[in-house]
Amino acid sequence: MRCRFDIALMVPMNIEVVWHGRGGQGVVTANEILAEAAISAGKYVKAFPEFGPERMGAPIKGFTRISDKPIRVHSQVYEPDVVIVLDGTLIGKVDVAAGLKEGGIILANYDGTPEELQKAIGTKAECHTVNATKISIEEIGRPMANTAMLGAFAKVKPVVEFNLISDHVVKKFGERLSEKVIERNLSALKRAYEEVQ
Repeated sequence: MRCRFDIALMVPMNIEVVWHGRGGQGVVTANEILAEAAISAGKYVKAFPEFGPERMGAPIKGFTRISDKPIRVHSQVYEPDVVIVLDGTLIGKVDVAAGLKEGGIILANYDGTPEELQKAIGTKAECHTVNATKISIEEIGRPMANTAMLGAFAKVKPVVEFNLISDHVVKKFGERLSEKVIERNLSALKRAYEEVQ
């Protein structure tokens, strides 16, 4: 009897993510939560922001590498598998699709459809949208879309289980935010997971 192997199971996972946002919007925090959740899932991770003057409101980037094997690359991510845009006002001002791998995904905090996002960026890449600003205002009471975007990411690219991300939102915010505010963040996380297109 011959053994059959699923090739997909033999290929180690290696996902590279570029985050786009503005200083003060929680790019670094979201990146850290994703990294910590991936580590708890037994993955190897490198996560860091772009170095430079990160003044409030200025465009910034963050980078995440998640792999089943030790990561030996220490540079920025130049050819991402996934691009996450926390601030829809960056569309058309920053080349968010730069270097995106073939078959890559763009996930944006954007109030239009995925097709409208493709047109606005000028790409044929797979796009997903969620109005994370609206969700965060309604659930948290302020326009901090980072938690919501983590929920949307868990849906469109399930590299790390939603429950692990949820657990690490609680851990990250547990020491500095009230239980009520943490619950609101978890509601935003879940709602974005459900509403992403």
